[in-house]
Amino acid sequence: MKILIATGIYPPQIGGPATYAKLLYDELPKRGIDVDFVSFGDYLDKPKIIRHFLFFWELIHRSTDVDIIYALDPVSVGLPALFASQICDKKFILRIAGDYAWEQGTQRFGVIDKLDDFAENYSQYSWQVKFLKKIQTYTARGAEKIIVPSEYLKKIVSAWNVDMEKIRVIYNGFHIESIKETPSVLRKKLKFSGNVIISVGRLVPWKGMRELIDIMPQVINSISDAKLIIIGDGPEKNNLEEAVKNLNINDKVIFAGRLDQKKLFEYIKAADLFVLNTSYEGFSHQIIETMALNTPVITTAVGGNTEVIRNGDNGILVQSGAKNELLEAITGLLLDSKKAETLAKKAKKDVSRFTDEFMLSQISEELKK
Repeated sequence: MKILIATGIYPPQIGGPATYAKLLYDELPKRGIDVDFVSFGDYLDKPKIIRHFLFFWELIHRSTDVDIIYALDPVSVGLPALFASQICDKKFILRIAGDYAWEQGTQRFGVIDKLDDFAENYSQYSWQVKFLKKIQTYTARGAEKIIVPSEYLKKIVSAWNVDMEKIRVIYNGFHIESIKETPSVLRKKLKFSGNVIISVGRLVPWKGMRELIDIMPQVINSISDAKLIIIGDGPEKNNLEEAVKNLNINDKVIFAGRLDQKKLFEYIKAADLFVLNTSYEGFSHQIIETMALNTPVITTAVGGNTEVIRNGDNGILVQSGAKNELLEAITGLLLDSKKAETLAKKAKKDVSRFTDEFMLSQISEELKK
């Protein structure tokens, strides 16, 4: 069997789809599946319409001797991949890791609904949002099989009037590069001092970085040496930096930007606490990686988070948008190191079920059916 992966990005570009595509490229041949790939990222330096045409043409050219085209998103990559599969008479499988129309709508077109509501009630928004919604729905309905990384996203995609029977849940796997240094050694290496809170993610509205920054003065009132390190980049960066400046906590909130994976893992392992204050999450690689690194997790009870974190057992769940609840959770764990340690140990034990090996075996099985 041979598959062609249609991906938005591929290493050396950084991001979840790139990591996922590279993993399949390296590992599926060991399971009897040859892999080729086409990356839309190779054409981003071209004008908009031209880049889409070139990507589509490359898909047609590379599809002649494959059995399956496997697309890793339903819009920029998925739609041309669907057309290529129809022209070349190839099986088409689609991976959906989020709602692209909602994400773009939130960033660019005034969408204010939470994803659960938007999945069914998007007609009130602009024609651009409706157009993106129609594209991803059309692509999903055209797929023979859809792979999603959580039960939550299965529910979201089925709300697009997509047959639930063809949606398969395969949880993301993870691989932690070996970090032999202890947290105390890493803290010295990274020059950490005091109680360090880490948050990681693209700087977009739904990641909740602004709310996390807003409560930092109160965290500092309770724990004077508390610091927040935000890792990531995105369109909200300037607004977040301005918020920090207005609160006069520049020395307490640090923007580390993007980090390579090894450095990121070092930061997380050295931290006292990891916080993901998101209002939407299909399934978070970052949470399971943090659990494996033995750092306690506080996150919101949204999306796929509740399929990984059990409140008070292997982490802390708070309601999205509940600043006081988030504040109490953060100060509570920073002031109770024994509880934090207990949660982290249980999380590290639980996360063993989310392995690359298990994910790859499930994907191999689905591709061969």
